[in-house]
Amino acid sequence: MDEKRKVVALAGNPNVGKSTIFNGLTGLRQHTGNWAGVTVTAAAGILETEGESYLIVDLPGIYSLDVQSGEEEIARDFLCSGLAQTTIVICDATCLERGLYLLKQILSLDHVKDTGMPVILCVNLWDEARRKGIDIDISLLQDVLQIPVIPICARSRKDLNALKQAIRSTDGERFSYDCLDFSPKQLAGEAVTYPERSFRKQEEFLDRLTTGPVTGILIMLLLLLGIFWISMAGANYPSALLWNLLFAGEEKLAALLTFLGASPASVNCLVYGVYRVLAWVVSVMLPPMAIFFPLFTLLEDLGYLPRAAFNMDRAFQKCRACGKQCLTMAMGLGCNAAGVIGCRIIDSPRERLLAILTNAFVPCNGRLPTLFTMISLFFLLARSTFSGADSCLAASESSLAADSGLAAGSSLTAVSSSLAAALMLTGALVAGVLMTLAVSWLLSHTLLRGIPSAFTLELPPYRRPQIGKILVRSVLDRTLFVLGRAAAVAAPAGLIIWILANISFAGPAAGWFCAAGPGSPSLLEIFTGFLDPLGRLMGLDGVILAAFILGFPANEIVLPIILMAYLQTGSLVQMEELSALSALLSAHGWTAATPICLMIFCLFHWPCSTTCLTIHKETGSLKWTAAAIILPTAAGVILCITANMLFHLFAAVF
Repeated sequence: MDEKRKVVALAGNPNVGKSTIFNGLTGLRQHTGNWAGVTVTAAAGILETEGESYLIVDLPGIYSLDVQSGEEEIARDFLCSGLAQTTIVICDATCLERGLYLLKQILSLDHVKDTGMPVILCVNLWDEARRKGIDIDISLLQDVLQIPVIPICARSRKDLNALKQAIRSTDGERFSYDCLDFSPKQLAGEAVTYPERSFRKQEEFLDRLTTGPVTGILIMLLLLLGIFWISMAGANYPSALLWNLLFAGEEKLAALLTFLGASPASVNCLVYGVYRVLAWVVSVMLPPMAIFFPLFTLLEDLGYLPRAAFNMDRAFQKCRACGKQCLTMAMGLGCNAAGVIGCRIIDSPRERLLAILTNAFVPCNGRLPTLFTMISLFFLLARSTFSGADSCLAASESSLAADSGLAAGSSLTAVSSSLAAALMLTGALVAGVLMTLAVSWLLSHTLLRGIPSAFTLELPPYRRPQIGKILVRSVLDRTLFVLGRAAAVAAPAGLIIWILANISFAGPAAGWFCAAGPGSPSLLEIFTGFLDPLGRLMGLDGVILAAFILGFPANEIVLPIILMAYLQTGSLVQMEELSALSALLSAHGWTAATPICLMIFCLFHWPCSTTCLTIHKETGSLKWTAAAIILPTAAGVILCITANMLFHLFAAVF
């Protein structure tokens, strides 16, 4: 800790808005969500106010100092350590009694009473309480507790300024807690007035629908289908617009580099290799991601994710796993590394390890663009496979942008094509969940035997979505992050691919390396040729397997690497001449089976490097890290081989 700054701890129950207040005080962007367990580690940031500097520490949610999980231990140990000079206890205005229990435990700590450390009670979600007709007597709370009580709405800058003023005014003050003895239940009963009509009736009705044994699963599938359909249908025109805009500047960029004296090889590498693929990545990846992530974040903000976990709890119990694993899977949809860290919310070491080993079966945001594109290509290549490749070459450049982005082909209407694609993507995600359950069952009956533990899952209240925060968080933290990482890694990968595609191994007598030519295969051709037999068996090819291997640093670059390899190992033709992305891939041997098998392997293959490092850090074991790599990869290889055989059998019959 920085001794020059006074430490202020933010403590409270899960899902009371600690991270939102932390972000408002420090200006950082700690991840927030309307469900318990979002924060599993302590985060720190700086607050500058009135010439003073404070270190704000956002602690994981905790119900009581009698802890039961790892993240609660982090909060308990920090609160009991005496490192903080001020503690802010944040409670939910719609559930005050529960927060008062934690407040009393903190006020009863020896170092708090001995030093008179300032403790501030922050009653958050004040606007939500007012909207539900709940009235809280703040003056009564202050009279009984003899500490500052600040009612706030974490989204209000004015309320946050009041909290900053309370931190500043209590700095250095010594409080007396000697005679403080109150009943949280009694105090909450006296200070809180509820409306005559139960404000929870509407939520109870919605919960009966969203958590029912039949309606809950149906609503969950329909929500997924709706999100995917809107994402894929809505991205058509933006994708075409970006395509035309970015590729219009390709020849101009090449002419500019030539005018500046760049060699033809440099122009080929930078323009027709790196820039062309980056332009394709932006035009195809950005529109669907810019729609999907806000919609998914909207569900998160509404409080639906814990209800989805409740629906999945019975299935995980049958697999002798923990229902909280569904929450870690939801984190994995954003990033598998974050999902692995989120497994700390699972108390049982055995069940936590189960969740870690199977988290990669859920596609992260880096794999979703590949899945979007492969589904679209399946329809195009299926038509090409069964009707002839000439139909693809007849498509216009504008339909290329729409088709490669998200359309299903001219033989289907726009609505039906996007709906069919959304159904396939929903099926892919369901397949990932089913595989997670299957592998969890297998491990829990073999290597990780045990009885599933009981747990308490808090269903948060339904809350009005914060549209501004949803847009900022989804665009900056997810969409642009995914796109930026793809572009940042794809650019140097393009250079590597170009080098590998243009040099050949010549041996020591000829100086080891020489330019690749008709009689001297390039290093890339040698590498992909070595992998090609296994790739063909799996319904893929050596280039695709090489792309997955070279894409180990980040899943986002797998598809760009595939295109780079095809463009560099073949003739550097203009995309407009092919008029469709499917024609380019068909020229390299793709059939309707290829995107299906690529989707399967995209769903089930080794985690990215960041996730692998996180798994090793969380388990402390190379053995379990290797298991987390082998399990999804083995499943992907077996399923790809099976799907390829079934497709060829189907093609032979029909």
